[in-house]
Amino acid sequence: MADMLQVAKRELKIGFRNPWAYSFLALFSIFSLCLIFINSQNIVQGYSGTTGSMLSLILYLLPLMTLFLGSFSLTAEKEEGSWQLLSTYPLGTLSFIAGKYIGLSVVLITIVAFGYGVLGIVGQIAGTGFDFETYFLFLAFSVGLVLLFLAIAMIVGSLSRNRWQAMTNSVAIWFFLVVGWSTILIAILGSLPYLWIKPILVALTFVNPAELVRLFVVIKLGGGSVLGPEYYEWVNWVRQSSGTFLFLGVCIAWIVISMGLVYWIWERGRSRG
Repeated sequence: MADMLQVAKRELKIGFRNPWAYSFLALFSIFSLCLIFINSQNIVQGYSGTTGSMLSLILYLLPLMTLFLGSFSLTAEKEEGSWQLLSTYPLGTLSFIAGKYIGLSVVLITIVAFGYGVLGIVGQIAGTGFDFETYFLFLAFSVGLVLLFLAIAMIVGSLSRNRWQAMTNSVAIWFFLVVGWSTILIAILGSLPYLWIKPILVALTFVNPAELVRLFVVIKLGGGSVLGPEYYEWVNWVRQSSGTFLFLGVCIAWIVISMGLVYWIWERGRSRG
């Protein structure tokens, strides 16, 4: 535990000294002000076309930001020789991986919290702020994206040899899971028998964390009717009192499995020298 906390503290220092972090902080703050401007033209409460557009914009920015910062952090350990040095000390691989994840999570959530803080303060001053439930769901949506995509970023960083390779892989994964996902779904599901569509759609949704979090927030905002009949069961279980806990359980399982894979990659590399 002590080793993990030391790694997390080290990651916090590195993260808040990283110029990329402040670039994304400025970008997300500007983005938050744009959301206020959009909301001032059409006051948002619950799910609407405006809310859907805002969710899509967040969905484009945060996963890419997380993939870059997370994967670069791990590849930097290889390029700069830090991991070779740390591995000579009695530092467990699990403590190293968990500490990196915790430290990076704090850095990224701080960026998100600062952006939403600007959003809330300016919104209240201008009188165009979101209602509390919508504001909270937007924040939960953003934090969920950060935590899930950070797990993917650590896999990318573990498999990449340098930052250039990490950036290329991050962009490819971001494009696949965020930009091209709807086209991929149409291509796959359109060629399948009708009875196969629902179970495969459910399975593919669990594979894509961006889609998983987006569906949950859209339903919580009251927009379940726009998703179509294939998601009827999703709407029902999310609206149940236990729906939020089930969703959190799925997200935790997603992160644990991803971190288990990261641990295996680094432990395997450590044993081979």
